[in-house]
Amino acid sequence: MPKGDYEPVLRCSICTGEQVLCAKEKNSSQLHEIMLIKSPSDLEGFCEANGIRMDQIEKVY
Repeated sequence: MPKGDYEPVLRCSICTGEQVLCAKEKNSSQLHEIMLIKSPSDLEGFCEANGIRMDQIEKVY
């Protein structure tokens, strides 16, 4: 994920609880799906690999 053009966003379903990690374009707010989060360790692994803190990831519903 290019750091300057995108920011990580967690798209959450209020009905099913499904969570999808997305890259949000800063200039258009368009979301690009990266991966389905099946367990907390999936998100932790992504954060560690990309040097991002979990509290930096915005949740959208």
